[in-house]
This record gives sequence, structure tokens and C-alpha cells, in this order.
Amino acid sequence: MKKQQVQEFNYLDQQPCFKLYLASKTVIQAYGPLLKSLGLTYPQYLVMVVLWETEPLAVKDLGARLHLDSGTLSPLLKKLQDKKFVEKDRSKDDERSVLISLTAAGRKLKEKAYGVQSDIRAGICLHDEKLKELTEMLDSFTEGFLNR
Repeated sequence: MKKQQVQEFNYLDQQPCFKLYLASKTVIQAYGPLLKSLGLTYPQYLVMVVLWETEPLAVKDLGARLHLDSGTLSPLLKKLQDKKFVEKDRSKDDERSVLISLTAAGRKLKEKAYGVQSDIRAGICLHDEKLKELTEMLDSFTEGFLNR
């Protein structure tokens, strides 16, 4: 009896979700050593990036911007507060709302963090146009799931 050749089919490598997971994991690992020198984890860095753009910001708005629930965001903010990078205050307009602001140390950290993004961009090996295209594709992919 003739042995049938089995065509190898790698189902895992055909999955966009796996490719996104692998790319995400790879990029986050690349950030690790760069952020360690700043005293930040990757999730803490994301919080800081949002606050460097806009502050003060209500906790609920920060969570919405990062797509994080309060159970995930609260410990991040606590650690950033312990490191003296952010401070919390009650809103004068609505005491139920907690506002997050940068401290002087948190603002100063922005200057040091600028080099992190440059190093990451250099390691990606994509020209600006391809990187923009990739970002737009990822936005479309994510929006497709968020709008279901």
C-alpha cells in the first residue's frame, strides 16, 4: 500500500489573532528594558503617555482611553502614585470624580521617555508610510471587534 503524503498545514500560522498576539508580545518585550530604566512597566508607560497628552484627567476617562476597567487601572495608578509620578484629587465640580494629574517628576519623565519611542521605532524596521498603513489596519481590525 502506497503511503499518502500528508500536506502540512499549519493552522496556527494562518490565524491573524496569533500574529497579533506574537507581534504585541514582541513589541512589549522590546519596551521592557527601555522602560525599566525609567521605573515603568509597559502598562504604566501607557498611562503616562495619555497623561502627557492631557491632564488632569478623570479616572473614568483615562480608563476609557486605554480600554481598561477600574480593577486594572486602579493598581496601575496606585503604583504610579507611590513612585510620585501622579497624584489624585477629587474634582471640584463633581466630588464623585477623581482626577489624575502629573507631578513635577511625572512631567520630567516625559523627556527621558522620548528616547524610548525612538529606539522602538528604529527596531521596527518599517518606513513611516508602512508603519502608518499598519496602524490604520490595526485600528480597522480593532474597531471591527469593538463595534460588533
